[in-house]
Amino acid sequence: MVTNLHTFVVCAYECSPYLDDCVRSVLNQTVKSSVIITTATPNEYIKRIAKKYDVPLIINSQQPSISGDWNFGVSQVKTDYFTIAHQDDLYEKHYTEIMLNSFKKSKKPLIFFSDYSELRGGNIVAKSTLLNIKRIMLLPLRMRQFQKSKWIRRRILSFGNPICCPAVSFSKNNLKTPIFSNKFKCDLDWLAWENISKLDGEFLYIPKILMSHRIHQESTTTELIENSVRYNEDLEMFKMFWPSFIAKILSRFYLKSEKSNKE
Repeated sequence: MVTNLHTFVVCAYECSPYLDDCVRSVLNQTVKSSVIITTATPNEYIKRIAKKYDVPLIINSQQPSISGDWNFGVSQVKTDYFTIAHQDDLYEKHYTEIMLNSFKKSKKPLIFFSDYSELRGGNIVAKSTLLNIKRIMLLPLRMRQFQKSKWIRRRILSFGNPICCPAVSFSKNNLKTPIFSNKFKCDLDWLAWENISKLDGEFLYIPKILMSHRIHQESTTTELIENSVRYNEDLEMFKMFWPSFIAKILSRFYLKSEKSNKE
């Protein structure tokens, strides 16, 4: 089955050894979507994979940046819904099918997102302290009536970011663009959820593991954690919800959880 409602935007950067697996996972869905690869670092490796799978490769001529790369990818989407697939990650074969069913049942969807596992050293990790905490934070959104509640969404986000960015699909027509701000290098997804949480509509959450997020030493997130960039951005995010002294306490606690991004 092929749908013209959804696009996977695979954002490629330099020469990730996992790009081939990512592209294959989005192509092997039970419901087929449009798939494009976008990159601001074109090279023969990326071109070879695009040619191998007959996937359109779209070059971003701007200077590479996370927010710029993601927003460029969004600008290339022609379908109602889209997913920004990070080049290191993998999607379960039913991701698109379940996501589209959720969008279909919603009167005004904003985003859809699922539970996820981590890929560490080639092993799938479905349970960990951090993952369990995130699942507890998201418990209220298992109830359909709470998915449209701005208050519930913002209370969840006030304690951290339990939403895995590559697990998210977006309803383009119900969102404002650009979706991602260049204010942050690491917490740009958390800031995006904070902005979207203020809009009328639904956060569609499915508590099923439908994708795997790869954690490795070469990842941008790991690099930013080691350089203390993320701590400073976390503090700014918490200050959007709390007085400064509470935000500092939450930031220090949050920093401990970030250590799990190191193998």
